[in-house]
Amino acid sequence: MDTIVNKVAESGIVTINLEHFLPTQETAVIDLKDYLFMGMILKEKDFRAALLAKDWAEYSGKNVAVVCTADAIIPMWAYMLLAMYLEPVVNFVYYGTEIELQQAVLQRNLKAIDVQEFADKRVVIKGCGDKSIPELAYLEITRLLLPVVKSLMYGEPCSTVPIYKQKKPTTT
Repeated sequence: MDTIVNKVAESGIVTINLEHFLPTQETAVIDLKDYLFMGMILKEKDFRAALLAKDWAEYSGKNVAVVCTADAIIPMWAYMLLAMYLEPVVNFVYYGTEIELQQAVLQRNLKAIDVQEFADKRVVIKGCGDKSIPELAYLEITRLLLPVVKSLMYGEPCSTVPIYKQKKPTTT
């Protein structure tokens, strides 16, 4: 009887599933339009009073996007004050939309990878999954891994698209 050999398992290929780097924390959005006087002006005294009265615990452990959806000029100190209150309680604070926040957290999670773990290895970036992966994740993981991997592929270990293969040094 012939033994079935799993060539994929024996190939030494390492698979990275980008779904594992997606943000898992809840998100919240703070829209500075809610603090504008007459929908146009941010008054320092009123803004400070509103921030002081706010229960910041509602943002505990969350990723928070800060935006202003009104057509208003927000002074830079306003963002600094907001960050002062948010930083002690949130996981991550970001200026931009909720989608931009999610992408920034994803990029931050990818940058935390110890790329030396993949040195001289054959790596496949998983292609199919249950969750949508933004394009920036594929750009970022490729940028991070290229300097260290032996080869980089996209797809599944049994069916890959080659992206990069380390060139062998030439002898003279």
